[in-house]
Amino acid sequence: MAWRTIDAPFVAQPTRHAVLESPLMKPKGSVLTRGLNARHIRFMALGSAIGTGLFYGSSSAIQKAGPAVLLAYIIAGAAVFMVMRALGEMAVRHPVSGSFGQYAGRYLGPLAGFITGWTYVFEMAVVAVADVTAFSIYMGFWFQDVPRWIWVLAIIFFLAAVNLLSVKVFGELEFWFSLVKVSAIIAMIAGGVAIIVFGFHMEGAQAAAGLGNLVNNGGFMPNGWVGLLAAFAVVMFAFGGIETIGVTAGEAKDPGKSIPSAVNTVPVRILLFYVLTLGVLMSLVPWNEITGESSPFVQIFDSLGIPLAAHILNAVVITAALSAINSDIFGAGRVLFGLSQQGHAPAAFGKISRSGVPWMTVLLMTGVLLAGVVLNATIPEDVFLLIASIATFATVWVWIMILASHVAMKREIARGGMAPSAFPVPLWPLASVAAIVFMLGIIVLLGVYPDTRTALVVGAVWLVLLTVAFKLWVRGDGRRRPHLVDETPPAAVVEYAATGD
Repeated sequence: MAWRTIDAPFVAQPTRHAVLESPLMKPKGSVLTRGLNARHIRFMALGSAIGTGLFYGSSSAIQKAGPAVLLAYIIAGAAVFMVMRALGEMAVRHPVSGSFGQYAGRYLGPLAGFITGWTYVFEMAVVAVADVTAFSIYMGFWFQDVPRWIWVLAIIFFLAAVNLLSVKVFGELEFWFSLVKVSAIIAMIAGGVAIIVFGFHMEGAQAAAGLGNLVNNGGFMPNGWVGLLAAFAVVMFAFGGIETIGVTAGEAKDPGKSIPSAVNTVPVRILLFYVLTLGVLMSLVPWNEITGESSPFVQIFDSLGIPLAAHILNAVVITAALSAINSDIFGAGRVLFGLSQQGHAPAAFGKISRSGVPWMTVLLMTGVLLAGVVLNATIPEDVFLLIASIATFATVWVWIMILASHVAMKREIARGGMAPSAFPVPLWPLASVAAIVFMLGIIVLLGVYPDTRTALVVGAVWLVLLTVAFKLWVRGDGRRRPHLVDETPPAAVVEYAATGD
């Protein structure tokens, strides 16, 4: 059955108090609440950098590249920063919850918007399954005899309930999750540096700590350039979900201030939470002793013999996993909401609860996460790398579409003589083009290495299926470019986009 909408033009018109009213939905119960303040969004930005990709996935990247993984995080981080600046510029101009899905539809065409929005939902679903998988592994540190799927099932229902509450509750929960993670990372870095500088050697430690561990075990790049390139798939997965900050624009009280503030913290987050943190970890314990059987953070501090350190860190990484799953459900739900408004998803996903939450999207994500229970019950040992590589494809594809949408927007602004952006990207256009080339290179790398090749095949099939779905089922407004309000100062200007395929 086709997803049909009425023929009146769709206009997303966010205001200071209400956002995203559409002909697709009845006036009652069709408004998302602007309940996220600058504090919420700032800590969501910090927290998005600290998740499963760092606490668990980093072990896989370290095994592939050795200490040279630090270079991978710096290079990939620079490209991700350009993605976030491009997204930030569009989000400040057009603060809508559909975010990059609607930007792609507006500037690249309805098919691009359809593919981008659904690929992001796919990305969040896959990442969420990886996160619940990691959560079950962390719980196994304390409860070795309890089947992993039990923990997965419990956490799915708990976080589904949280996401059915108001967005302010979500923002507060993310604030405290992020505060725990950030505080723990800073304390861990300080403790690690003290051990290295003062030469502390705890009873039970298996190796002497020191910067020499970065070069003493096969050199800084023990597996050569091949190992460094292979690590990029996992490194990019670690940054996946950072684009959720753009999704918050539709529910931010003052997106013109909160979004730039959050985006501009990206370089510091990358240097602090990845480069510095992993550098300290690999200085404490040789990289080739990191097994990946548990979080490398827990393994390393357990091996140092520090009393209760491993248990404390395990509690922290569990908090990180909960935060990541919570954000995955939020991000996918808001983009699904935007897709329904564009006629790119069933109108049922546009239904809003009395507390201003798109409850149908939460139920869908809950159903998807239940697949994680099956995966953990059948292939618990092998599922993480496969999920991570598939998520990497989806993540990088969404980032490419964000960059392409931004390029198209900049060209249209230049041709139309519109007001300059309030939050323009730096080094335009060279840095943006370089970021696009880098992202395309990551897609190619997925096909080069056998353990990630499946992800490329799955990704290609996914894009083909989406194209077919668009041609068969999308009708009416879904075949038109959405009209977005330009909120660039000094005055809001309504853009009237051309219609058609």
